Amino acid sequence: MKKKLISLAVAGALATPMVASAQGTNVTMFGSVQAEYATVNKDGQSSQAHIGDDTGRSKFGAQVTEELGGGLKAKARVEYGFSTGSGALGIARERWVGLANDQWGEIKFGRVQSPFKDFAGGMTIDPFAYTTLQSSGSGGVMTASANGLGAGANGFVNSAIRYDSPRVEGFSMAGILMPGDSNRLDPANTFGPNGGHSGSQSNSGGEDGEWDFQVAGKYDAKVQDHNFGVFGGYSRDNVSTRQRTTLGLSNNEHVWRGGAFWNFQNFRLAGQYERVSNAVGAATCTNSAALGNPATGLQDTHGQCNSAMHLGGDGQLWFVGGQYDWGNTSLVAQGGMSQANATNNTFGAFGKREFSQFTVGLIHNLSKRSSLFGGYQRGMVDDKNTGGLFRDSNTYTVGMRHNF
Repeated sequence: MKKKLISLAVAGALATPMVASAQGTNVTMFGSVQAEYATVNKDGQSSQAHIGDDTGRSKFGAQVTEELGGGLKAKARVEYGFSTGSGALGIARERWVGLANDQWGEIKFGRVQSPFKDFAGGMTIDPFAYTTLQSSGSGGVMTASANGLGAGANGFVNSAIRYDSPRVEGFSMAGILMPGDSNRLDPANTFGPNGGHSGSQSNSGGEDGEWDFQVAGKYDAKVQDHNFGVFGGYSRDNVSTRQRTTLGLSNNEHVWRGGAFWNFQNFRLAGQYERVSNAVGAATCTNSAALGNPATGLQDTHGQCNSAMHLGGDGQLWFVGGQYDWGNTSLVAQGGMSQANATNNTFGAFGKREFSQFTVGLIHNLSKRSSLFGGYQRGMVDDKNTGGLFRDSNTYTVGMRHNF
């Protein structure tokens, strides 16, 4: 009898939604688990296959909301990411506390996502975001900045304040500011606070890249069966002390973004354009933006981040894609291009490089939480003048995702 009671108690606990509430405080557990079989074939190299999730989708975490009265809420979020293809316990993603009100919006303090990632364009307009077919790193959609401002899949902004406004008459905006002396708090700091050039490669705020910021706005509306919207933004990444002294850079990075989307019944069309000047963070790659990076397990010692600019140089990126929903299946076709202009500065001389790609595939929803996806991506380097580090490539993938 006791065994039956214990079994019923365990079954009841497992059937309970992962939401706890006490005295006006709600704690919600959430997550996503994804695995894909991806094959990347670069010209002149043998094909490399991988099973797992190194593109930043798999995660778990908790979100806390407490009602403070008068419409004011206290919020907190802790989130970790992991790959289903390895035994790693997880990497830190979002970690912040904040206040929210329906009248004036939401403000967060800590490690956050950038508006270029989850608010205006970026990952929000790419149906294959967080898969091997994503446009980040394959030409178009976004730059892959080391400090997270460029919004690669695993890019997060350290030591930041983020504000999101309420939506008023179709308009809304978001912005982040990195005012903190965060270089002394970064565990990757390789020089230490008392010697050399204090600050790590992340260039995240403080004396080693102070007062970086990003702002974005958007407008969306619905007219009969048509949903449309436009968005734009500006990002500034200041040159750090380390970058001035060791790389010879002198100018701050500026990125301008603009784009639009349109939905009609089952059809969706979206596009985006970015202009980069004096690339600083945009000249580097987060792991998830570089197919073939050693961290992914795909054996290419150099990696390939095709959305990156030459350090200290200028460039542009554009992306356009279409999606048609047929029952529970979405058919996707999209493409993009990144162009890094030639440079000849203190850091070195680099020739012009253009990279374009197109992707076709589908996403099939098994339920509201589970889905299958797969497709093909062709990457083409138009100017192979970078010492053989950039190559044409064919990527195939099939995978499954479950959200909880």
